[in-house]
Amino acid sequence: MAKEFTDANFDELLSSNKVVVADFWATWCGPCKAMGPSIDELATEYEGKALIGKVDVEENNDLAEKYAIRSVPTIIFFKDGEMVDKQVGAVPKAVLESKIKNLL
Repeated sequence: MAKEFTDANFDELLSSNKVVVADFWATWCGPCKAMGPSIDELATEYEGKALIGKVDVEENNDLAEKYAIRSVPTIIFFKDGEMVDKQVGAVPKAVLESKIKNLL
């Protein structure tokens, strides 16, 4: 199950020295809901190797603003605390998994 990333815990998670994958989503977003199961599966499959979680843009305005989220879903990949990749829009799980593998 994906972690809940928030304005309050995000900086601490980024400092973990793990690959961090943040799914910026909203409850009203159909493509976001479609991506949800894939994000949860990846979080389980990569537990201990990467931190994979969801950021509700409606509840975490600071993060959405900081990373200039204009469309959801937007999935941002971080390595060593730095943003290294971004995927805008719904994509198959295999696309996300490939990006994660490249960062590990």
